[in-house]
Amino acid sequence: MHVSVKGRGVRLSGVVAVLAATVVMAGVAAAQSRPLSTRGHTATQIGGSYNADGRYEGGRWIDIHYGRPILRARQGIFRDGGEYGRRIYAGAPLWRVGADQTTTFTTEADLLIGGQRLNAGEYTMFADLADPSAWTLIFTTWGVMQTFGEDDPNVLWGAYGYDDSRDVMRTIMSVETAGRSLDQLQIGFFDMTRQGGTMYVHWDDQLATVSIELAD
Repeated sequence: MHVSVKGRGVRLSGVVAVLAATVVMAGVAAAQSRPLSTRGHTATQIGGSYNADGRYEGGRWIDIHYGRPILRARQGIFRDGGEYGRRIYAGAPLWRVGADQTTTFTTEADLLIGGQRLNAGEYTMFADLADPSAWTLIFTTWGVMQTFGEDDPNVLWGAYGYDDSRDVMRTIMSVETAGRSLDQLQIGFFDMTRQGGTMYVHWDDQLATVSIELAD
């Protein structure tokens, strides 16, 4: 009887060991398949107001979908002088203002961004970093490649293959060096009113801003 219990104990220990190994292997596989840059989404509504019942009405959405690269202890990712921005271009002619899939900017309202008109619609967004103090923000009608290597001449992966034939609007962002380094890229809005406010792009110690407001 004693031997039988011991045998069952050995078998149970073996099962537990196998289960534990399976869990560890699954965790390793998940870690290996996890994208290095998480997906980001930032949104705001402008042009609306709160009614007498406290409900917000009439607002129109602005949505930005982008990949959020992480520094992972890298310093000075944008570099200096003539090399400014080249590292994050990674061989492309522009920055995708993100990582992996091309960044998209969708607006339900006609806007003025840095004083330049952008009609309601869905666009892809890039940045030319040739001037470290004044980035050129570019909105285009290039499509988004959903899977790398997709065979479609109308879509891009990031900024690879970009040319200006589908540019819709260009505007200037002011750039400053922030007091702290932001580890993961962030795009957002601040000081927003009913009519608009400021859109920003912040990564490492570089903070780029541009005014955004209703065009009507």
